[in-house]
Amino acid sequence: MAAAHPFAKAYQAQSILTASPGQLVLLMYDGALRFLAQARAAFALPEDDFTRIQKINTSLVRAQAILAELRANLDFASGGEIATNLDRLYDYHLRRLHEANLRKDESAVAEVEGLVRTLRDGWAEMLLGREVKVA
Repeated sequence: MAAAHPFAKAYQAQSILTASPGQLVLLMYDGALRFLAQARAAFALPEDDFTRIQKINTSLVRAQAILAELRANLDFASGGEIATNLDRLYDYHLRRLHEANLRKDESAVAEVEGLVRTLRDGWAEMLLGREVKVA
């Protein structure tokens, strides 16, 4: 199975290079959801597991980086009110994840995960014309 790993990485890199801007946004939502799920999984680790805090932190920081990138690339000139509303929503996501990381609050992570999933599913439906679920 280890031999397939380089091919999987190459395929992933190629799919990113050839993706449309809309598909890239979908990939970013999927990545944020993957890191939020990893953070929630880390909350389930025993409290005496010395890697628990590190895993939670790393996963939340990665999710925040993706959301910050989505926010930074909003086009306010073309996007108008939608871009403004997304900016506010991304700001809320980022603040909640920051609080979740400081307080180790799993419920805040679950809240943001649900909000991001709603955005992701709506984006996928708009982009692809049908409902597409995250694997």
